[in-house]
Amino acid sequence: MTETRKERDSLGEVDVPAEALYGAETMRAVMNFPISGAPMPREFIAAMGLIKAAAAAVHHKAGRLEAPVAAAIIQAAGEVAANGLDEHFPIDVFQTGSGTSTNMNANEVIANRAMQLLGGGSGGAGAVRVHPNDHVNMGQSSNDVIPTALHIAAALAITRELLPALVALRDALQAKADEFDGVIKIGRTHLMDAVPIRLGQEFSGYAAQVARAGELLRKATDRLCELPLGGTAVGTGLNAPEGFATAVCEILGENAGLPFREAPNHFAAAGARDAALAVSAALRSAGLAMGKVASDIRLLASGPRCGLGELLLPAVQPGSSIMPGKVNPVICETVIQVACQVVGNDAAVAAGATGGVGSILELNVAMPMITANLLGSIKLLTNAARVFADRCVGGIVANELRCREIVEQSLAMVTVLAPQIGHEAAADIARKAYQTGRTIREMCLAHDVLPPDELDALLDTSRQTGK
Repeated sequence: MTETRKERDSLGEVDVPAEALYGAETMRAVMNFPISGAPMPREFIAAMGLIKAAAAAVHHKAGRLEAPVAAAIIQAAGEVAANGLDEHFPIDVFQTGSGTSTNMNANEVIANRAMQLLGGGSGGAGAVRVHPNDHVNMGQSSNDVIPTALHIAAALAITRELLPALVALRDALQAKADEFDGVIKIGRTHLMDAVPIRLGQEFSGYAAQVARAGELLRKATDRLCELPLGGTAVGTGLNAPEGFATAVCEILGENAGLPFREAPNHFAAAGARDAALAVSAALRSAGLAMGKVASDIRLLASGPRCGLGELLLPAVQPGSSIMPGKVNPVICETVIQVACQVVGNDAAVAAGATGGVGSILELNVAMPMITANLLGSIKLLTNAARVFADRCVGGIVANELRCREIVEQSLAMVTVLAPQIGHEAAADIARKAYQTGRTIREMCLAHDVLPPDELDALLDTSRQTGK
């Protein structure tokens, strides 16, 4: 049987595991919210530690916290930020909508760990008392700390993880664009044969899509750098010392290398999740861009004999439990599934930020769920982009022979003749070529449509693909 200790809050006593660094409020949340089994994301817990450490440093400098207490809080909060105390953060994502339970979880863990560092024990034992509310949460409210942690966690994850992964994917696609620049293939619109295009041009479009997704994310991330800290309960800043939030933001910005700053309007910062919405939309765009590229590559590689077969993908694993030798485009399929999940996460974030659902009057009450979905999308896209670049795009080979064969067979080759012989005549040639199974070149030669040398010049595909 697990040993326990007694902890007390405003509702009375609660039994808490003896070795736990959390206290009564965390324990009540654990009992109240056995919903998903998923705790708050690690990146978010780390951001909580960063906030609490910076707050303690500012309070000490202003004379509001004694040196030993401030130092112990800063060290304990640093351990939270560095992934040293994760087992003491058990509260489910689906909890109180303001995230108060997780804020108190952090306050209790940091307070108890600080007391250990000062020579005492958890739960208030020891000569120096560090209080979770009076000391660790000084000048703060869950209503400004939780969205601040969300902003910090998402901004750091995007700038340090996702954007570099997207750059690597863009570079991999651009490298293939350069490699395939001399490969001429048939273009397709409406999934039907169109005029020729260079395979390199096709891949340059993919690289540009990913690059634009990164640019959109960078712009959206700047809005995350406006931190709600300092608004406390309803945006008025009650109990937050003057200059406190600005000083904390400066420390956070210096440590993270990001332009964190106090939100210009704390009422909007508490009542709405506009920045999270903008970032979620940018994440959705990135996911859809990656999904489109993966879907196209999968289609172009279909076959190997009975599909388009213009691309050859790396064989990373057997594709069937019943068909020997079958190899499937599994990396592309993974990326497409991630794109679908990110779209779903964005829908959840949008619902959580909607008035009457999550954002009600002075407070958004869907912050833990928004946090989990936003950070979940960032992680999924980061990993998918890396895998896509490393395990698929980098190893793609062009099937040049197949590309040439399809171009020669295409009825759309007649398009280049239209300015010389007229649209109706060109359409008639295409129709007859289709009916007889001949190529456009063969049909034109058979009917002396144009002199052979002029026909060869017009049907030279290298002159049809522009620059």
